[in-house]
Amino acid sequence: MQLLLLSFALSMDSAALNMANGARYKSLGFGKILFIAFMLGFFQFLMPLLGYFLGISFAKFISSIDHFIAFFILCFLGFKMLKEACSSEVGESLSMDIKTIFVGAFATSIDALAVGVTLSFEAVSIFESALIIGIVCFALSLAAFYIGKFMGEILEKKALFLGGAILIFLGFKILITHLLEEGVL
Repeated sequence: MQLLLLSFALSMDSAALNMANGARYKSLGFGKILFIAFMLGFFQFLMPLLGYFLGISFAKFISSIDHFIAFFILCFLGFKMLKEACSSEVGESLSMDIKTIFVGAFATSIDALAVGVTLSFEAVSIFESALIIGIVCFALSLAAFYIGKFMGEILEKKALFLGGAILIFLGFKILITHLLEEGVL
């Protein structure tokens, strides 16, 4: 359940971006829509793997404070998403050339890199976790395009807000769980 919530939260940037694309590019072909959703999902799959292996490299040095690191990273990302959701700026959408699709996919998956670092502190199967994150992102991004096509930019901010709230919740859950295990709380 926690992994699905995390996957959902991480996918909100990508979904919001693709929702904006749907609102802007209503006549885009299905193949291009699939490709964009695939790239968004692929980067959401790839970045936790990279973050995980970076985290593993440093895990023995920071295992005593890993829960604080996870808490701060997730809360930072969550509050960043909340700030974006509350800003009055209209969301940017990708142009449809390959370079900007890659840049958009990379930019919306940076938080997944940070989450991959936090997952290195947990006893998880990183490949399965990253695969689930990628699949959820792909599915949500695909659906978001069509939602954007019909609903416009109204829902874009709400998706970011929900994703931010979920990341903050997960940060607190990790911190409190660890502190309870340590007997601090």
